[in-house]
Amino acid sequence: MRLSALACGLAALTAAAPAVAQSIAALPDQTSRVRLSNRDVNHVVCVGGDIEDVKFSAEKGLAVERGGSDAWVKFLLLETDDMGAKTRTYVTTPSEFFVSCNGAIYPLYAEPADIPAQTVTLVPGATQRARANDALLGPLVEEERAVGIVLALLQDRVPASFTEVAPSRERLTLPDLPGVQIGERRRLAIEGAGLSASEYLVSSTDAVSLEERAFLDGAFGPDIFAVTLDRLTLAPSQSARLIVVRRSIAQ
Repeated sequence: MRLSALACGLAALTAAAPAVAQSIAALPDQTSRVRLSNRDVNHVVCVGGDIEDVKFSAEKGLAVERGGSDAWVKFLLLETDDMGAKTRTYVTTPSEFFVSCNGAIYPLYAEPADIPAQTVTLVPGATQRARANDALLGPLVEEERAVGIVLALLQDRVPASFTEVAPSRERLTLPDLPGVQIGERRRLAIEGAGLSASEYLVSSTDAVSLEERAFLDGAFGPDIFAVTLDRLTLAPSQSARLIVVRRSIAQ
């Protein structure tokens, strides 16, 4: 399948997710144990949405502020005065947080420690990814879906709701292209849409002409939906990018 004019209307699909400084990842509906700074302001980021609420126990010496997709957590410094002698104590007692993000609850068990400020990234779970993919792909016809997925990979602008899957380490060869080496570089599962996609690097030690239909082969998985090459001729030691979209979830 060659790239077509359908690509013009798919900017929203291939828009890159905003860059997020990530040090700790947390998933919804399961308790994540995290170590947070008991001295500095810690940052919590909701990927792809806003933080609707944060439940916590203020009696444990905490201050929490939120706005949009961000929340900031600070353990308060405890100060005591004994006959003029002031003593400062940093919080060491763990606290539980329940953060509402993208319609899901992220339970966090936070252990305060003498470490630099931490960033906790609330990563979408399967339900949130499926919902986001349905919003992106649901209004599109099949050909538009394929074009959007192909462009997302070729432009390295993959939506955050697409799930990275470990690519195969095995190199492929096709009977009709004996001198061509094919290695999988990237694999994506598109939950909620029943689709998956892979990017392969196609290389050859000799000059060769390629045809996309030659890659409609079961070696690339079942129920192939679309195949696209970014170039149809290879000079010696040159490589092409091959995108394969399937009507099946990645395994």
